[in-house]
Amino acid sequence: MSMFCFQCQEAAKGKGCDYKGVCGKTEDVANMQDLLIYALKGLAFYTIEAKKADIYKPSVSKFIVDGLFATITNANFDKDVFIEKVRRTIELRISIENELEKAGVKINKEEAPDAAKWYAYTAGEYERKANAVGILSDINENEDIRSLRQLLTYGIKGAAAYAEHAFNLGHEDESIYDFLLKGLVATTDNKLTGAELTNLVLECGSIGVKAMALLDKANTTAYGNPEITKVNIGVRTNPAILITGHDLKDMEELLQQTEGTGIDIYTHSEMLPANYYPAFKKYKHLVGNYGNAWWKQKEEFASFNGPILFTTNCLVPPSDNAVYADKVYTTGASGFPGFKHIADRVDGKPKDFSIIIEQAKKCASPREIETGEIIGGFAHNQVLALADKVIDAVKTGAIKKFVVMAGCDGRMKSRDYYSDFATQLPKDSVILTAGCAKYRYNKLQLGDIGGIPRVLDAGQCNDSYSLAVIALKLKEVFGLDDINKLPIIYNIAWYEQKAVIVLLALLSLGVKNIHLGPTLPAFLSPNVVNVLVENFGIAGITSVEEDMQKFFA
Repeated sequence: MSMFCFQCQEAAKGKGCDYKGVCGKTEDVANMQDLLIYALKGLAFYTIEAKKADIYKPSVSKFIVDGLFATITNANFDKDVFIEKVRRTIELRISIENELEKAGVKINKEEAPDAAKWYAYTAGEYERKANAVGILSDINENEDIRSLRQLLTYGIKGAAAYAEHAFNLGHEDESIYDFLLKGLVATTDNKLTGAELTNLVLECGSIGVKAMALLDKANTTAYGNPEITKVNIGVRTNPAILITGHDLKDMEELLQQTEGTGIDIYTHSEMLPANYYPAFKKYKHLVGNYGNAWWKQKEEFASFNGPILFTTNCLVPPSDNAVYADKVYTTGASGFPGFKHIADRVDGKPKDFSIIIEQAKKCASPREIETGEIIGGFAHNQVLALADKVIDAVKTGAIKKFVVMAGCDGRMKSRDYYSDFATQLPKDSVILTAGCAKYRYNKLQLGDIGGIPRVLDAGQCNDSYSLAVIALKLKEVFGLDDINKLPIIYNIAWYEQKAVIVLLALLSLGVKNIHLGPTLPAFLSPNVVNVLVENFGIAGITSVEEDMQKFFA
């Protein structure tokens, strides 16, 4: 096979993509991403040694986080970006090796992983090495060990993404970086048993909680606590820019630079929750949200007419004849060959979005594809402010169940399950959601219970942390000794690696009986699935009718 990747839910045939990624990733990009992960493991090894010797440079951990984020599904499709990242990874590793040598620190090269000893300097050498370090490169590797290593790797990628967003807002936690380094190196250690790797996976979940809490603090410190907000989904007649992805710092700088220009700003997909933050509401040219989840972007970008800014992952490669391709810009971890890339901040100065603004001025206004409003802003601070009302509704029986339907949306027809499930829920149940999975039901007319909307949207995928905070508070209020005694059902959709860390975070908090769909991850071996089933009650989904019977019998 020319490549192998099974990190996302849409892995071909439920096993893995071995020719071209369903995401659109070509074999050369996939292989170079594998090589970058491999090289980062070697850099992580030497970074740990540098920490021990007190010659550590924090910028190296930040570089590793950036590299991990770029390999997340649908983030970056530009081979040249990965070639440069591999080159820089080797350069940084050599620099640390030299500094350790100057400090008189001797490294036992025999015990170092191969990734910490490999040198190459040309793209051709990189390509040859990439073919030897992919997921299936070791044919003698135990299937369960491989599964646990990949689960750990994908959890690390997700945690790195959230750490990156927090960093952009000036918030860091060195203990998060420490685990990412330790975890990467652990995946190279052939002495680790399945039990030891399982413990590391659970520790990764705890780090995920820490990363999401850090990002929550970063977001709310910068922009205030999300508020209940009605978001317009129609359009105005001004030229406009559509911003998608997840990074709120990019959102802030774009709003600042477009203020007073006559250009409107619309959010798309996972950027919808930006509308809930008080700091962004002061911008009158933030009009509302345009469109739906990431996978519908081809048709929605065409009808938008104006430029589109990708701040992170969730990019779908455009068709060869896409009318919007010359109006797409990427920044941060995102990238695609031919798309203009907005450079990172230098010395704390804002990114320069002037090229996007100038193009927007020449574009027609968006074509309206829907009208009305959707309501959101139910992050933990807002829900806890309504705690008395919610608790009374539970005590009186007006609310009998909360259903956590957080996570990701995707292209598969089987995801219609979630819309049907939401529609058929008993009228005394409330959906708690976060992430783009909400687009399956946040525009349905599901009504309310005593003024409490039946869909409570906490925000982006990282705001699944809010749902955990809410659950833990309810546990405390009702005097329960176990979070699993709450009237909460977990029916979560997943797609990529940020959803993996959300799952691991929930497990680390003791949440059990999570149903995961529309399919279980292809990277989980049968034995690893059994461990998750036996210890945590993890299960898949069946039909809406069967699951309704199971959850509400």
